[in-house]
Amino acid sequence: MAAETCSALALAPLLGANSTAAAQYLCSQFDTVSLQLTDAKSAIDSTYLLFSAYLVFAMQLGFAMLCAGSVRAKNTMNIMLTNVIDAAAGGLFYYLFGFAFAFGAPSNPFIGRHFFGLKDVPAPGFDYSYFLYQWAFAIAAAGITSGSIAERTQFVAYLIYSSFLTGFVYPIVSHWIWSADGWASAARSAPHGLLFGSGVIDFAGSGVVHMVGGIAGLWGALIEGPRIGRFDHGGRSVALRGHSATLVVLGTFLLWFGWYGFNPGSFITILNSYGPIGSIHGQWSAVGRTAVTTTLAGCSAALTTLFVKRLQTGHWTVTDVCNGLLGGFAAITSGCSVVDPWAAVICGFVSAWVLIGFNKLAEN
Repeated sequence: MAAETCSALALAPLLGANSTAAAQYLCSQFDTVSLQLTDAKSAIDSTYLLFSAYLVFAMQLGFAMLCAGSVRAKNTMNIMLTNVIDAAAGGLFYYLFGFAFAFGAPSNPFIGRHFFGLKDVPAPGFDYSYFLYQWAFAIAAAGITSGSIAERTQFVAYLIYSSFLTGFVYPIVSHWIWSADGWASAARSAPHGLLFGSGVIDFAGSGVVHMVGGIAGLWGALIEGPRIGRFDHGGRSVALRGHSATLVVLGTFLLWFGWYGFNPGSFITILNSYGPIGSIHGQWSAVGRTAVTTTLAGCSAALTTLFVKRLQTGHWTVTDVCNGLLGGFAAITSGCSVVDPWAAVICGFVSAWVLIGFNKLAEN
């Protein structure tokens, strides 16, 4: 939002006769303060977005620890390497192509076509901090898949997959939903009547990030098949336990921590407007509310998983609880900014049953 400007011609009659000079002085002071407020708003918003990007990036360490603890010890180095590659290859390919495909407006409804290699950035509406935040999202989408195809993927194949997903697949999907030009974007859907005129509203990426990573992981698992030893000769499921519950719990808490950048950070700005001199209006209450709904959904899903798995197996299982917790976070991500806290609890409860049901289905 542009700062308000002062008109000396409009102000002079209010100050009485021979007051043009005074009006010009007051206007100069007003414009100076407005410019300072603009600079302060930009600095605060950029700092908030960068901090959120750092939190989301910390999720890569969470993915690495979670996956490392969930596989057998002999495959630890390989799975951790894939998570490093997600960040490194994803950074380069998202810089060269991904950001342009996602947010290169003006463009067509399918794919962006500007800002390749960050050419012409900064641009009106965003700066480098916005690129960094979106890159952290892109590599998170790639990281979701690594666990689905763990222990049975050649390194070169994973390198190609990671580069392709972060540089092409994920950016196109995010363009559809989050770019103002996207065919499913809420910003352009009203004239077209998509989804009753509302468009696709995905605040922080339940679909754009988690569903893209999940579908990629599903296809990878279907193509590669089960891990060696997952089923016995009679076709019965064999549990393959990870070698370290400690790493699983560490990774889960790191992901929980990073989710506070993922969901609340998706507001992009924390100061949304300013009015008269000295009056700045923020959306910090909405940011706090989003953090609360995120927390409650995860907690509800974790406890639901805990007791359901206890009834099923007769044991308290920490790895199942961790998976349930993360499932609750993924489920609330889309609507975290608008649902009531009590609704977030229900969302987490339902997500736990979905997770348990699909885990059971995967065993058959």
